[in-house]
Amino acid sequence: MKGYIHLYTVNGKGKTTAAFGLALRAVGAGKRVFIAQFVKGLHYSELEAVKRFPEIVLKQYGLDCFIINEPTQDDIDAAQIGMTEASESIIINKADMVILDEICIALHYHLIAEEELLKLLSRKPAEMEIILTGRYATPGLYDIADLITEMKEIKHYYQNGIEARKGIEF
Repeated sequence: MKGYIHLYTVNGKGKTTAAFGLALRAVGAGKRVFIAQFVKGLHYSELEAVKRFPEIVLKQYGLDCFIINEPTQDDIDAAQIGMTEASESIIINKADMVILDEICIALHYHLIAEEELLKLLSRKPAEMEIILTGRYATPGLYDIADLITEMKEIKHYYQNGIEARKGIEF
């Protein structure tokens, strides 16, 4: 079965959630999943959820939440480790599905080079499914993706001062 490249982007809520839903569906079909979370280093509830599924390997390649500041060299180093491990999973076909969560943010903040990611995606095994998430997707990602979903924010309760809730936003 041919695998495709999915891109979930723009500023709406649900990009990571959609990717994790697809991971759950893949596991239900007997597939192995590798998830690399770029720029995320905090403890999100999905970390606990995937512990129940040995077919899913999830690794975080973020340190904290630099989005309100500038990334440090440590942030860049963490993202580079993530790219190395994600590359290994893709090139030697360790998983049936690879999710590069918040990869678009990592590109936007220059933690990794777009050329490096595009080269890696061009080496994807034919049957592997790859999911890319995050705001600020580049034109190059739009070009290479087979499926693109733009999750556009129309209305969000954050605008009314509602803070992130455990089990919903984190």
